[in-house]
Amino acid sequence: MRLSRRKFTQEFKQAAVRRLELGASVAEVARGCEVNPNVLHRWRREMQQDGAHAFPGIGRCRAEENQVAELERKVGRQALEIDFLRRAWQRVEEMRRLQAIGGGAPSTSRSRKK
Repeated sequence: MRLSRRKFTQEFKQAAVRRLELGASVAEVARGCEVNPNVLHRWRREMQQDGAHAFPGIGRCRAEENQVAELERKVGRQALEIDFLRRAWQRVEEMRRLQAIGGGAPSTSRSRKK
């Protein structure tokens, strides 16, 4: 059975390193984050070397992907609202036009053909 490799976000890695900087032991943070202590050492070293540019991989991409997906959902909702309002406005205009021509609202009664 093959295990898939876990991927951690940039924020998760930075939070783990911050806990180390605040004085927590490597073993304690490793248990809390459920990672190997060697991984924490590597993350701390990368933070010291690259600072704010550390962990450019999956963490940053996922945040950007989430933001793009949220914006796409918002655009979709707005498109639906615009279509709804456009159809409603067309109906209002049609009613005004009919009232101007016929002097009243269109009849809703139907006559039966025999």
